[in-house]
Amino acid sequence: MMLAEKQTMDLIYQRPESLSDAITHYCPGCTHGIAHRLVAEVIDEMGLREKTIGVAPVGCSVFAYNYFNTDYVEAAHGRAPAMATGIKRVLPDRTVYTYQGDGDLASIGMAEIMHVAARGENITVIFINNAIYGMTGGQMAPTTLPGMRTTSSPNGRDVELSGYPIRMSEMLATMDGAGYIVRRSLHNPANIRKAKKAIRLAFETQEHGLGFSMVELLSSCPTNWKVTPNEALTFIADHMVPVFPLDDFKVHPAIANLKV
Repeated sequence: MMLAEKQTMDLIYQRPESLSDAITHYCPGCTHGIAHRLVAEVIDEMGLREKTIGVAPVGCSVFAYNYFNTDYVEAAHGRAPAMATGIKRVLPDRTVYTYQGDGDLASIGMAEIMHVAARGENITVIFINNAIYGMTGGQMAPTTLPGMRTTSSPNGRDVELSGYPIRMSEMLATMDGAGYIVRRSLHNPANIRKAKKAIRLAFETQEHGLGFSMVELLSSCPTNWKVTPNEALTFIADHMVPVFPLDDFKVHPAIANLKV
């Protein structure tokens, strides 16, 4: 009997070097894992791993330093942009980014992010917007949609009582120090590909010294939304995108035509 000829397969998909092999703590269906992979792939493709410093705040991403195979530091709640500013000013040759949720960035950290953008600090922010407080039990966030039920708005967000969702990308794009501000989503493969390109351009903005850059990513939270993972992705498309439209809100001319 002749042995079948051994076939070899080309490896086309594997863990990025900038991701550790740690098992994450994220809930099933959460898209933090997708965002992590996109950031890690971009860091690898740009050859930045040995000079990258990430800043993790308090929130669902609090353990990000365990998941990235790069230098990482932990910041107090909402203070990641301030810490990133200090690191970048002391070590201007490093690639510095923060990874923040909507509670961290748009609530307790509102002043920090506004002034970092106003000063044009040459850092990058990955902003995860899932319209709810994920880590602390599903309370209403600054980005919670009108009528959306949370543990602190069980009858739905009442805009007369609690105001309207804050659109951070649109607001930060008005800052003169901002070089690249866009919003993308992680609810399907086509949008995930667009999100990766945006993350690459945000890091390119920093590498070219063009000021503050931020990519807002609409993300799912099936556990606190109390839906299945598939339903959560549909919720992003049907309900979040109309409130938080996907768009380029500010793109520096030097980045606009960059091929990546």
